[in-house]
Amino acid sequence: MAKDYSGASPKPHQPEPKGQRLTWILGIGALCILFYILGAWQSTSPASDRSELQNKVGFDGSSRTTNYHSSSASSPSASTLDFEAHHQVAINDSEAVSLKFPPCDMIYSEYTPCQYPPRGRKFERDMLKYRERHCPTKEELLMCLIPAPPKYKNPFKWPKSRDYAWYANIPHRELSIEKAIQNWIQVEGERFRFPGGGTMFPQGADAYIDEINELIPLTSGNIRTAIDTGCGVASWGAYLLKRDILTMSFAPRDTHEAQVQFALERGVPAMIGIMSSQRLPYPARAFDMAHCSRCLIPWHKYEGLYLIELDRVLRPGGYWILSGPPINWKKYHRGWERTQEDLKQEQDAIEDVAKSLCWTKVIEKADLAVWQKPLNHIECVESKRIYSTPRMCRDDNPDAAWYKNMESCITPLPEVSHSSEVAGGALEKWPARAFAIPPRVSSGSIPSVTPEKYREDNDLWKERTTYYKRIIPPLSKGRYRNVMDMNANLGGFAAALVEYPLWVMNVVPENSNHDTLGLIYERGFIGTYQDWCEAFSTYPRTYDLIHASNVFSTYLDRCDITYILLEMDRILRPEGTVIFRDTVEVLVKVQSITERMRWKTQIMDHETGPFNPEKILVAVKSYWTGEAAQEQKAL
Repeated sequence: MAKDYSGASPKPHQPEPKGQRLTWILGIGALCILFYILGAWQSTSPASDRSELQNKVGFDGSSRTTNYHSSSASSPSASTLDFEAHHQVAINDSEAVSLKFPPCDMIYSEYTPCQYPPRGRKFERDMLKYRERHCPTKEELLMCLIPAPPKYKNPFKWPKSRDYAWYANIPHRELSIEKAIQNWIQVEGERFRFPGGGTMFPQGADAYIDEINELIPLTSGNIRTAIDTGCGVASWGAYLLKRDILTMSFAPRDTHEAQVQFALERGVPAMIGIMSSQRLPYPARAFDMAHCSRCLIPWHKYEGLYLIELDRVLRPGGYWILSGPPINWKKYHRGWERTQEDLKQEQDAIEDVAKSLCWTKVIEKADLAVWQKPLNHIECVESKRIYSTPRMCRDDNPDAAWYKNMESCITPLPEVSHSSEVAGGALEKWPARAFAIPPRVSSGSIPSVTPEKYREDNDLWKERTTYYKRIIPPLSKGRYRNVMDMNANLGGFAAALVEYPLWVMNVVPENSNHDTLGLIYERGFIGTYQDWCEAFSTYPRTYDLIHASNVFSTYLDRCDITYILLEMDRILRPEGTVIFRDTVEVLVKVQSITERMRWKTQIMDHETGPFNPEKILVAVKSYWTGEAAQEQKAL
């Protein structure tokens, strides 16, 4: 049945004249262009003074120790961006109406969640397992903000911070008393001074490093990354920096209070860590040099397990330097309160383990002994007929290091065709190494990372850091020293900042699709694996700037991001800065939580303009201390 129409019948179609149609199309086009321009103009701010943007996110141009000033210039996207009216973001109502996070009790001022002594004491003492990472259960997680100690001050600016730190920031005198004759640390009024001494280098780290330089070349550019086991206050790593050698220093949280905290307060890379039963959280073939200065690690015990692990993380041709017991035992045995027989047996045992790993002893002179790892394993495989143990590992991922137990087998090096060839590929000298194509990229060992994509990534991060410097002027003015990249990918962010007086802890999440940490080390930078559903192995207030690119979109379905943000607050210094990069929906979710954390935040446009769906959230942690919080609570 035909459909009935009410009213008059429609008129038959009559074509419009050609000129009239053209006028109509041009008119519509002009209106579209006009509305596009108006929309873009409303989404961005007119030229405004840069100080206005700084005030919005907490850059007031001053610090409690140093003043920073910037010239007037136009600022991108300085106006407040209101995305909530245009994006339906599901935010839990209970979160929206809840009170701000309260300060934790002052007893947690130096809280290290995964290295918390009361929890650690519940675990085995064998191999010091109780000092390994033991993270809190969900029920034990704190929902409060870790307070800074009363009278906390911003650290000294680098390079002065290498030698000085405020006593109020780390109020521990234990090391200044226990290590007084060894020149580790001294108290001078309101501040600590670090003379650069150590147990085996009382004349200072500089003189000690010069002695090492007489044995192996430290300034040729071949040695760039180093690891210091049992680092103390990291003076060895601190003084290597001026020789362009970047050191990963680590020490356990032990009876020597706050060793790693002192190191980071000085602006020197460091982590809480220990050689126990699990692999170090670093990839294979990461370090050009390893060092132990009376680090008290029993290298000869457990079938040489600790030297085997050191062999895993040491690059082909890398060096191991040992000073302290048992080296030069004939001179020091009385001071070490050990018998000559005992010390000789220990050294002989270390020598045997080193030979079984195919290491060559380069030299032993005075208090120093140096071994070198082979360039490849061609001859080592043959020598296993003599040294049958340790065997070569089989079917093992040499880079796997997150909660993975050490194994008493040698990590095999990549195969080579000639005995003079460097396994895995030779590296460029520093500083060319920072931007040269890493061997892991040129060999195609990382899926989807080609030399072309590597170069594109470098260009991308140069562009992004140029934009960061515009919206965060202190980035290029020495305001930040300790920087963390929570999702480092190829290390492009660290590489783009290489000209500035800062260092970057490049973190590769353990659940990443591609493991790129080995590539980052090949570039001459340092970093670690980490699961951001857990706490990082550091003390509170140890990073000045944190970069979080697509971290939260990755972890939204894995754990409560509230705890990740609280962890970021724990490790961030008062008046420190965070740069988030993510989708608008994720950043609005993040901002709703940070508003409860005493952070000042501002969502800004992507560097390519307002129409990119990815945005940037800049946050600055407010200055407050435990004392101030208690007074506020009393009011």
